[in-house]
Amino acid sequence: MASPTLVAKLFEDPLDIVGDVHGELGVLRDLMDRLGYDGDGNHPAGRRLVFLGDLCDRGPDSPGVIELVRSLIERGRAQCILGNHELNILRHDKKDGNAWYFGEGHPSFEKERAHSEPAPAGHTYHSFFLSLPLALERADLRLVHAAWDASAASALRTAGATSLELFQHHEHATHKHLEHSGIAAKAKAEKELYGPALSAPPPSTRPPLLPNIGKQDELKQTMNPVRVLTSGPERVTDQPFFASGKWRMCDRVKWWNEYTDDVPVIVGHYWRLADHDGEPDEESVSSGKPNLFADHPPHAWVGARQNVFCVDFSIGGRHRELARGRTQFKTRLAAVRWPERQLVFADGPTLAMVPGFTAD
Repeated sequence: MASPTLVAKLFEDPLDIVGDVHGELGVLRDLMDRLGYDGDGNHPAGRRLVFLGDLCDRGPDSPGVIELVRSLIERGRAQCILGNHELNILRHDKKDGNAWYFGEGHPSFEKERAHSEPAPAGHTYHSFFLSLPLALERADLRLVHAAWDASAASALRTAGATSLELFQHHEHATHKHLEHSGIAAKAKAEKELYGPALSAPPPSTRPPLLPNIGKQDELKQTMNPVRVLTSGPERVTDQPFFASGKWRMCDRVKWWNEYTDDVPVIVGHYWRLADHDGEPDEESVSSGKPNLFADHPPHAWVGARQNVFCVDFSIGGRHRELARGRTQFKTRLAAVRWPERQLVFADGPTLAMVPGFTAD
């Protein structure tokens, strides 16, 4: 298979840009209907769909979402970029939410099989994921799953490799750097010294900030352009925080506050809430990671130029809300209409998008 263009040309048509779907096929169909598409992805005004990745994992029907989006792409009605959840599958990385793909060999298989449709026999999802670009661009807009980084995008435009091959190349180079610099050995010593304390949840005693573990995690993220675009840059924190089962020394960066280009960027990946009404329900949506948009209303652009927007409204937590018996949801699926700059929810209002602000 020829290597895909990893930073590809975005449709010139009016667009509906859909955030992370995470296997919620029914909600996606509701959103498409709300946007005016028929079941085959046709729109009476000639609009087209663009998906920002993370089609799969967590929700009830990842195969159904993948098959729908792939069929839309094949008919020329949609484009899609690779998200970190698809990348995990390409890397054969068994994480919470993707037992639907790996089956009985997955550590969460028993927990997830009750609510997740399994991958059908003979599927070709691996090759489909390999065919997806990491970013899409045109003169007035850039789309990427997590973060636009000029140097990473430049490296990817002429890569001549698949996303997986490029990921593996940079992982190897990073590993060599960490070994030769001595950071890996120092990080290993810190892990051996603190051992089980690094996975003991609150209210256990918080470990101190371990600088070499933090620096190792930071460099693993920032030295790999595939990681940067699919899950964003990270930096060593001021103090450790507990998320996804361990104490972390490195956290996500609000990269949009350092983005000064004129071209707007739309991303998914970073969870946020459609209801700007106080404390988030972290058990449902965040796995302990902070809401980086807590000081912004859901329809606000953010960043140094107020031209970056995140359209991930945490639909990946819908199955948790359902399991807890909820009928009123904080998790939503949304799309940005471009160039109209409207935010459309599958089960909520349509909002005119406004410049960002930060609450005092």
